[in-house]
Amino acid sequence: MTSYTIAEAADLTGLTAHTLRYYERDGLMLHAVDRSSSGHRRYTDLDLHWLELLSRLRATGMPIREMRRYAALVRSGAGNEQERLDLLREHRRRVLEQLAEVQEHLGAIDRKIGIYLDAVERTSVSA
Repeated sequence: MTSYTIAEAADLTGLTAHTLRYYERDGLMLHAVDRSSSGHRRYTDLDLHWLELLSRLRATGMPIREMRRYAALVRSGAGNEQERLDLLREHRRRVLEQLAEVQEHLGAIDRKIGIYLDAVERTSVSA
């Protein structure tokens, strides 16, 4: 089985070593990260896939407490799929709200760009 040092895991996930340690300390990992005989962390492909999901949840604004709750549900195994589904659906709803708001802001920016394009074109035609 392939394993990765904390530096390699950081490079592969785009997270910092500090963040990887924090996620482990804060109960966000699915299981304890393996250690080498010298005590250094060794991440597996499963760890990296889980970290990718955590990164996506965090990047879309999921609070750490909800990420911690989701990780605990996954760790506890089968039987709580409805809770996991509810948690992810609620997060999805919030992300869609944020996306709609950003799209409104983008529309306003596009309208302003259109105004300036018209002004620049009028200036260059009259010159």
